[in-house]
Parts: sequence; C-alpha cells; structure tokens
Amino acid sequence: MSGEEKHVPLWAATARDQAIAKLTVVAQRNAGVIPYTTDSHGRFVDMAEKDPTWWTNGFWGGLMWQLYHVTGSQVFRDNAETLEKQLDPNLMAADRMDHDNGFKWLPTAVTDFVLTGNPASRNRGLLAAENLAGRFNPVGNFIRAWNDKDDGTMAGRFIIDCLMNLPLLYWASRVTHDPRFKFIAEKHAETAVRYLLRPDGSVNHMVDLDPETGAYQDAPGGQGAGEGSSWTRGQGWALYGFALSYRHTGDSTFLTASQRVANYFLSRIPASGLIPVDFAKPNDWEDTSAAAIAACGLLELAEQVDSDADAAVYRAGAERLLQVLTDKRAHFEDSTDYLLAKGTAAFHDDRHEFPMIYGDYFYLEGLLRLTGQALFIW
Repeated sequence: MSGEEKHVPLWAATARDQAIAKLTVVAQRNAGVIPYTTDSHGRFVDMAEKDPTWWTNGFWGGLMWQLYHVTGSQVFRDNAETLEKQLDPNLMAADRMDHDNGFKWLPTAVTDFVLTGNPASRNRGLLAAENLAGRFNPVGNFIRAWNDKDDGTMAGRFIIDCLMNLPLLYWASRVTHDPRFKFIAEKHAETAVRYLLRPDGSVNHMVDLDPETGAYQDAPGGQGAGEGSSWTRGQGWALYGFALSYRHTGDSTFLTASQRVANYFLSRIPASGLIPVDFAKPNDWEDTSAAAIAACGLLELAEQVDSDADAAVYRAGAERLLQVLTDKRAHFEDSTDYLLAKGTAAFHDDRHEFPMIYGDYFYLEGLLRLTGQALFIW
C-alpha cells in the first residue's frame, strides 16, 4: 500500500517470536539434516540419506537464511551453508534436474550469493539456471516439468508449480546481463496464462502439449482430486508465481492473472479458514501448505496492485489465513521439529495431513512479511 506504514498484528509478532525461539533449538538439533517431513515423534526425517535430490530439499536452507537475516545467529547460517553443499551431487545428476531447480537453489545458493557474494554460490545458481533454461521447448514455449525414462512420455508436460521456479531465470538474467533467461521465463509464464489459468481464476495443475508441434493435448488432474478440479496448492503456486513474474517483468498480463487467481481463492475459503487439498472436495483432507503459500502470494500481490482497496483485501485475506494457521495448526513447542501440522502432498496419495518443510517455510515467510522482516528470495 503506497507509502503507508502497515500495522503489525500482535498475534503475528508473537508467532514470529515463538517460531524463532523454537527453530533455534530445532536448528541446533538438526545440523546436517535435510528435512522434508517428520517421523511419528515429530522429528525430521533426513532426506540427505533418503533422497538427496528430492524437490523440497532447498526449503530448509530458505528457512535458515530467513532466520539468519532476522537474528544474525550463526547456527542458522551454518545450517544453510551446509545444506547448500549437500545439494552439489544433485547438480551432477541429469535425471534429477528438473523444473524444481528454483525450489532447490534459489533458497540456498542464490540467497547465499545475494547475502554474502560467495562466488561458489553464484556458480551453483547459474548451473541450476542453465539446466532449467535448457528444458525450454521453443515449439510450445514451455519449460518441461518432469523427466522420464528417455521414452519421451513426459516431453510435452508442464505444470503450475514451475511459475515459482521462474525467478531463478530472472535472477540469472540480472547477474549475467543475458536476456535469454528472462525471455524463457516470460514465454513460459505466457503459456501458463494461456493453458493453465481457467476463466474463473482456478488453474490446471498440468497440461500436455505435443512436443513436436506445440498443439494442446490434455489437462490431467495431477495432484488434485481429478481433471477439472481445483488443487489448492496449485492455486497458491499460481497466485504467488504470476505476481512474481509481474514483479520481475512489469507485464500487466501477469498481474491480472495473479488477481484472478487471488479473487477465486478468496471466494472459496471455507468459514473455518482452513484450506482443503482441493476446493472441489472441501470436506476431505486439509493442506496447510496451500494456505501458507497463498498467504505469501496475497501479501506479494498487495504490494503490486495500484488500488489501495484491492491491496487491503489481499492483505486481509493473507492475515486471515496466517492467523488461522497460527491459532489452529502451528506447533511452537521445541520437543517437535515442525511448525505446521496437516499438510498434504497430493489428494490421491496414501498419506494425508502431515508436516511438510515447505509449509513451514512459507508460514515463516508469511509471518516475516507481516512484520516487515522477510528476506526476499524469489
């Protein structure tokens, strides 16, 4: 909101302080661990042993850098720098480099470089960006999502999540003064507007194009309830991702797209304020990560729109989502490692409603945005 000092809600400042206190203990306890979810005792399962190339492996680094930025505590920086190095083998595993390169190396290497100027971190970020740019299909103007077994079955698939990875390319363009990266990011975002964004503001999770011609083929249901449904974390990726592309390009097409998703999302929040995995199935499982991501996207959008009235609506929506998470789903006792309970990776998975590191990351980012202390990493 233009030039206006934003009020910091007391509950947000209190939750921030509780989160910092808890995560100081958790960080000391988990030096060298790459968290994703937790075991039955609420302690992190180490992905460094289970899968060091998993797509969520950068978010702990992002949490650590956010906390270092706010507190200056060395334990957070040490954890972030250790994790960054632990991701190095992934840079040499071609079949495990994909559209999620941004999620792995933006919160880790790129953030390290921005804060410290570390040339090794710059190198890591550019290696990841070059790989992401190399996934661009110029026939259909999209960045390919997942890999396959070299049979081409995934060659035409792109997904909504990739919007949040595009800032890796915007960053690469800035530091190299090479417009190729930004061009690819913009073209992919334009294709996402065309094929992933629906008229009502909901989004498809994934779309298949013919990789040889660029012709539309299908929009499978993906991690939502089914084809044509409304996977809420996908709505969050779209809301935040389109707003970020507007920030980096100034193209109002992306601002309009983000607002359409935001208005759709806000209109479907249940009375409880708790977000289901899919808006088409509001009485099934919950996904707290979707709420946290959408809240961050709404706060980003509130900074971008010209209308103070629109900004107030988006900020109020974000505050409501974050306050409900704080009151009903946040865990601040330091006997457990996670912040948010009841995250769900996908509607049709066997497991639902469990802690996930990216839910924790975006929850903390949202709190720090509200208190004016967030480190911008996107």
